[in-house]
Amino acid sequence: MSIGFDGRVAIVTGAAAGLGRSHARALAARGAKVVVNDFGGDVHGTGGSSDPAERVAAEIRQAGGEAISHGASVTNAEQVAHMVESTMARWGRIDILINNAGILRDASFPKSSLADFRAVLEVHLLGSAICSQAVWPHMKAANFGRILMTTSTSGIYGNFGQASYGAAKTGLIGLMNVLQIEGARNDIRVNALCPSAATRMTEGLMPEAVLAALQPQAVVPAMLVLVSEDAPTRTILCAGGGNVEAANITMTQGDWIGLDSDAPERLAAQLDQVRDRTGDMVPPNGSAQGAHEVAHATARLT
Repeated sequence: MSIGFDGRVAIVTGAAAGLGRSHARALAARGAKVVVNDFGGDVHGTGGSSDPAERVAAEIRQAGGEAISHGASVTNAEQVAHMVESTMARWGRIDILINNAGILRDASFPKSSLADFRAVLEVHLLGSAICSQAVWPHMKAANFGRILMTTSTSGIYGNFGQASYGAAKTGLIGLMNVLQIEGARNDIRVNALCPSAATRMTEGLMPEAVLAALQPQAVVPAMLVLVSEDAPTRTILCAGGGNVEAANITMTQGDWIGLDSDAPERLAAQLDQVRDRTGDMVPPNGSAQGAHEVAHATARLT
């Protein structure tokens, strides 16, 4: 089965370099019309120029594809609205949004300024929310949409010195979880990509030999599947170096500790049983936790 995007329109944020550039070029090569979005700042989010995004759009056009560039900052709702309006005016639809824009301001938590922490959250998390909300009405009206969040193992599993980045990236999983529920009736599918790739943001964080094995192009297949016609929803795919894995946030079966005054001591004694992953599950939604607990309490108390 061939994965194609003929007639589809995609917006890719942070698409002037690295992963975003690879995403935009791959979508265009398979028939999508692409909006190459990039504020044009450096890896820390400073500066700004529309030239890098336009260079990628020009590359796509030179290869026979259709692309335009837009320099909106994903943190500026007015600029994002203009990008969406311009896309609709040109092509009349928006089918795919890839939230890829991001910055890094790494520091150990005690040394991280609140201003830097806020800036990282604003670009990754709030920026993805702003862009997703801007395209939502058009996807809803079309009864079709594919939204991809870019998460990270720094959030899912943790990395030293990346508290702000990790918090933002895990926040995107929460955003995905809710949006995939709200979008289901209109076939708006929302997924997350957790890439390992050599980009501006990973320079200096990994040895050169490792970076050489982690080319951005190796992440592209997972991206294409997650925004395709037959895409899943609420799926987190990790990808790098040609390998693809799935990540899940699971809940164990747990253990009943009761309501008596010694419940804290019972929990301490039974903590290994509570954490035992035998039969762990991926709850379908947030209310499943309460339903699971009520079922156990009812069984014990009746």
